[in-house]
Amino acid sequence: MTHSAMAKDRPKSSSKAKVTSVPKVRLYVEPPEEKNWFVHVGHVTDRGRWRTEPHAHPAYGQLIFVRSGRGVMNLEGSNLPFEGPCALLLPTECVHGLDYEVDADRWVVTIEVAYLTQINAKLHEFITLWGLPRMIPLSYSTEAGVEFFNLIKSLKQEVESDAVGHVVATEALLTTLLLMLVRETRLDQTASESATRNDIRLVERFRKLIDEHYRENLPLQEYASMMAVSLVQLRAACASATDQSPTKMIHARIITEAKRNLIFGDMSVEQIAFGLGFADAAYFTRFFRKEVGQAPSQFRAAARQ
Repeated sequence: MTHSAMAKDRPKSSSKAKVTSVPKVRLYVEPPEEKNWFVHVGHVTDRGRWRTEPHAHPAYGQLIFVRSGRGVMNLEGSNLPFEGPCALLLPTECVHGLDYEVDADRWVVTIEVAYLTQINAKLHEFITLWGLPRMIPLSYSTEAGVEFFNLIKSLKQEVESDAVGHVVATEALLTTLLLMLVRETRLDQTASESATRNDIRLVERFRKLIDEHYRENLPLQEYASMMAVSLVQLRAACASATDQSPTKMIHARIITEAKRNLIFGDMSVEQIAFGLGFADAAYFTRFFRKEVGQAPSQFRAAARQ
């Protein structure tokens, strides 16, 4: 289904109601006193069971190092068990809930989204790493858990330090931490390794614009114009950095939001369709079935069961 086909049924809407029913929170831990920060490290220990309801934090990416303990992470409605030592990677806007079933010792690294974009531009694999929420086990060897723990402790010390070069040291340690996760995670190399930094930056800008405008059914040319590039450049960058077309990326964002509303919200399928910019529920149902393989009502029933 092409973007132009969607345009026939999905008019631009001047009144776009927010349909997301998932709470949006700023920080999982208390922020530092200074305003100009880009990384925060917190250490949390709780006795017994500890739980958070599904939520998202659009301005931050988070890495939770579970040194010990176990639990279940709810990711967009699906449950993923985990046991320390492991790392839980939570990209911006990722809807997640956490249920620690036993005493847990965990370290939370919160990364401001603008700086996370800079980090991702350093290495194509970083974009792949943050492309999906994931649980990365570190229990296969004692050395892996210890090495990761030592990196976290060093990062916390530098973040809280006023010593000369502490910002440079923080950046270096954070990069090393993420690089270790890349190497520990057997990532599927779906995108071309020849993607340039310019391609990666362009695609990151495109993702941000999609997040801002996916309900409006903008033509691809309008996205390209906002980024001051040609359609050819946009398509080439998306193919190089993500192995997807621009239209596919837009469709994926619409489907993600539709799934969130179906799982966590109480709106009808028709209300969700209108909130996402579709002219009628029937077309939304056809679009959703083509992308997901199920009708929205079927997906909702299966996910909640």
